[in-house]
Amino acid sequence: MAWLGFIGHSLHVGLVTYGIHWSTAFSSSVILACGPILTLLILRYQGLERLSAAQMSGVALAFGGVLMFLSDKLLGGNWRAGGGDLVLLVAAAFFSYYTVAVKPVMEKHGPVLTMGYATLMGGLPVMLLSVPAGMAANWSVLDFWAWVGLFWSILVSAFIGWLAWGWINTVRGVARTAPLMYLMPPMAGLFAWALSGEHYSWIKIAGAGVTLLGVALAQYAGQIKWRLR
Repeated sequence: MAWLGFIGHSLHVGLVTYGIHWSTAFSSSVILACGPILTLLILRYQGLERLSAAQMSGVALAFGGVLMFLSDKLLGGNWRAGGGDLVLLVAAAFFSYYTVAVKPVMEKHGPVLTMGYATLMGGLPVMLLSVPAGMAANWSVLDFWAWVGLFWSILVSAFIGWLAWGWINTVRGVARTAPLMYLMPPMAGLFAWALSGEHYSWIKIAGAGVTLLGVALAQYAGQIKWRLR
């Protein structure tokens, strides 16, 4: 549980925080939506699942879409935002590993106990590293909605969301829950456009579409082939 907490909370949450800070909301959601691809690759590496030619094509297509998605930033010399997206890709890999590794532990000890200990042991290093910045921050400048966002990220996204994700993985299985991450990019893109004024070029929209198409192909090709049999 300490190892799962370190991978799933200390590394994943820490890297996501830095990646989102350097990048944008829509870009972050698209990169993190590559999680199912990375989950499949981890399952293949561990010998738990074989990938068909169609699934491998989906993997290649998804990573090609990521490069296409990042091209406007990299060609425009926006290395900070592009670096943030690469950090998010590493964070997605840690989350994919956590998703695979935590399932047997939750089946043995239950989601509440597993999440409790993993969050506690994984959250302590992050809290200790954040103490100096937290003590130096001027909390009085935060308005009402900033506090709402802070408590939402702590209670809903960080705790209830992780608990629900682990429980659903245990009940439905990793293969069924991973596609739910496809909902992130359109929702994040809509909220970013409405609330923060984020704009999207055609190359970015096309790259996001190609990425999600590749992820979907890799995710569902194996299931379609199995059902045809």
